[in-house]
Amino acid sequence: MNGTNKPINQRAWWLVLPVLICVAFSAIVPLMTVVNYSVQDIISPERRVFVGTEWFAAVMRDGELHAALWRQLGFSIAVLLVEIPLGIVLALSMPSTGWKASAVLVVVALSLLIPWNVVGTIWQIFGRADIGLFGYALQKLGIDYSYTGNARDAWLTVLLMDVWHWTPLVALLCFAGLRSIPDAYYQAARIDGASKFAVFRYIQLPKMRGVLVIAVLLRFMDSFMIYTEPFVLTGGGPGNATTFLSQYLTQKAVGQFDLGPAAAFSLIYFLIILLLCFVLYSWMLRVGTQDVVEETK
Repeated sequence: MNGTNKPINQRAWWLVLPVLICVAFSAIVPLMTVVNYSVQDIISPERRVFVGTEWFAAVMRDGELHAALWRQLGFSIAVLLVEIPLGIVLALSMPSTGWKASAVLVVVALSLLIPWNVVGTIWQIFGRADIGLFGYALQKLGIDYSYTGNARDAWLTVLLMDVWHWTPLVALLCFAGLRSIPDAYYQAARIDGASKFAVFRYIQLPKMRGVLVIAVLLRFMDSFMIYTEPFVLTGGGPGNATTFLSQYLTQKAVGQFDLGPAAAFSLIYFLIILLLCFVLYSWMLRVGTQDVVEETK
């Protein structure tokens, strides 16, 4: 019995049991398997040797891993710098009511419905100078472009492909944030004679802070784990120009069948994502709180 003299039915906790079972089999058990592999040298299915933290030390000294990490960080930062402002601009330019708003929402969301491997195939054809519109147009403009032979072109093509694929997600989130702003704010701004930039700076941007935090975290995590699109488009090349952390991990685990180092690297990879997302989340919340405090002074 609780303080209000109402009976408490503890049997309701049994409803949570299916969720716990699903989480155990989809997350906890695989994670423990990876931890087990990371501290063993798997010579054969029947023979394993405990090596402790040897694989972690070996992975941390790997120069190719360091290069892939910096390459991955540069790509993820570029994705945020391009997609977040572009998504905000796109959301601000979209109609807010009527059939036009519905039509624009459908058109904007089309790229999100395309599977990742199909996106890579589309841009693989799109960027070719012989049959692709993008590559052919650049060739006619006199621009020497080859995503298969030039490292810079390959990196920029992967970035452009990701921007085309995922900027609509940021735009839809920002559009939802804009639609949640009451009309009273805009009416007060019109009465005060506020400019469009002032409305954006003091009304729209602060009110979109919550959805922007979600957009930044989603796009950072997804871009930091990108694999399928660059694998289909460039295969990680030319050289290692588009070999990101996920591809490096796949090469270790599948290509070389080094399960111990691959498992250790998977755990390090997981911790890096958690740490960077926590830093981003804390920073964005602090920036938003400081803005609110300054406005109230």
